[in-house]
Amino acid sequence: MFRTKRSGLVRRLWRSRAPAEGDGDADTGGAAGCCLGKPGASKPNPGTEAELKALTYSILKKIKEKQLEVLLQAVESRGGARSPCLLLPGKADARLGQQSFPLPLLLYKVFRWPDLRHSSELKRLSCCESYGKINPDLVCCNPHHMSRLCELESPPPPYSRYPTDFLKPPDSPGSVPASTETGGTAYSAPMGFSDSLALQERGEQPHWCVVAYWEEKTRVGRLYSVQEPSLDIFYDLPQGTGFCLGQLASDNKSQLVQMVRAKIGYGIQLSREPDGVWVYNRSCYPIFIKSATLDNPDSRTLLVHKVFPGFSIKAFDFEKAGSLQRPNDHEFSQQPRTGFTVQISFVKGWGQCYT
Repeated sequence: MFRTKRSGLVRRLWRSRAPAEGDGDADTGGAAGCCLGKPGASKPNPGTEAELKALTYSILKKIKEKQLEVLLQAVESRGGARSPCLLLPGKADARLGQQSFPLPLLLYKVFRWPDLRHSSELKRLSCCESYGKINPDLVCCNPHHMSRLCELESPPPPYSRYPTDFLKPPDSPGSVPASTETGGTAYSAPMGFSDSLALQERGEQPHWCVVAYWEEKTRVGRLYSVQEPSLDIFYDLPQGTGFCLGQLASDNKSQLVQMVRAKIGYGIQLSREPDGVWVYNRSCYPIFIKSATLDNPDSRTLLVHKVFPGFSIKAFDFEKAGSLQRPNDHEFSQQPRTGFTVQISFVKGWGQCYT
């Protein structure tokens, strides 16, 4: 019975592996690149499939049964169900063909990103219990405790340019709504705004961020104060806590809004970290982000950055934010388009040049 259960878990894990490019849906748009528009990796040689399967089986059969169950939970839910760390020897290497991979990297390649080349492309998520800790022997190998990293060292090709003239409130003469073709937009801003002041009056833990959800030109629901280090914003999840957009009452019957709403799925994760606020795309579709700290704050045009599923981006940089003018409560609550605001759109982009 012991052998049968273990073998069954291993078979289910192999069936749940991430398909290589061209084999179906993978947990990436990452194969097509992120932000920098990197070209997709070439499809692996089919001749290595049997070798990869044999190597994966041999590794999984050495893992404890409870750990296999943890890995299976993470893989089959695609990160939707919170799963604990999978601590395995980080220095162990596995050889595939002429290449040698560290054990964690190999598991990330098998179960999330077949085109992954190096651990420098990855960022550990704040939900990982080993986050920020150094253990020379054991490393978390849970593939859904990691994300691909959006790098912006060189100027990215703009998805669309967004003139600052379009940042006027919608009641201003000649203004244009912030997201003319966006079904769902989340705005985040620093603490100290409008509906959230009641929390401080009650003596509760102060918040570091406020989230507002918009559908086209209409804000839906109240402002959501973020007190925990990280927040999941989602439409539906197998389980979990956070800001559930699906529970907000909305009268919007727009077909576009309905389409976007149906694709939000696991949504995004916001996390406050020492260097800034990071956004992790947990959904199966791209998200689009605009923030003053992603570009030159003095620029008259800000880029809208496309972030693929499975990728993380530092949406708000604390050091760069020092040169930005802090908004007042009224300015944010009426129309949150300030330097201290990050605008995030699910599924669809926006801007003057958006078609």
